[in-house]
Amino acid sequence: MPIRSLALATHVIIFACVPVMAQAVEETPMSIPGGTYISADQAKEQFDKGVVFVDARVAAEYADQHIKNAINVVYKETYPREAKTDPADTFNIDKLPKDKEKSLVFYCNGSPCWKGYKGAAAAIKSGYKQVYWFRDGLPAWIAKSFPVE
Repeated sequence: MPIRSLALATHVIIFACVPVMAQAVEETPMSIPGGTYISADQAKEQFDKGVVFVDARVAAEYADQHIKNAINVVYKETYPREAKTDPADTFNIDKLPKDKEKSLVFYCNGSPCWKGYKGAAAAIKSGYKQVYWFRDGLPAWIAKSFPVE
C-alpha cells in the first residue's frame, strides 16, 4: 500500500512540474488604426458597391467557402490568435490592386482570428487609403445569408 501511495505522489509531482502549453487567444479589437471597422451589414453595402474583398485565410479555407468574388491573399502569421506580429510573417501586398486609393475590405474567420486584421494593417502600412476591416468575417456573412462561393 505505501508503494502505491509513493507511486501516485511521484506521478502528481512529475505532472505538476510539466509546463502546460496553452495557446493564447486574444479577441480582436473593435477598431483598426488608419482603417475603418465595419459590421456585416456595412460590409454588404461595400460588397454591393463592388469593393474588393480580401480573404486573408489559408488557401484551403478559401477553397472551401469564401465571400463571393473575394480574392485570397493569405496572411501567414507566426503568432495565430494574438495581436503580436513577427518579421517572419508574410503577406503578399503585390496581390492587392495597384491603386492604393481603391477600397478594400479584409476579413477572415471572425474574432479571435487575426489574419484579416493583420492583413488590413499591412495594407494600411503600405499606403492603402480606404481599408475596411470586417472583424466578424465569414461566419457573420454566412449567418446573414449573404453571397458565398
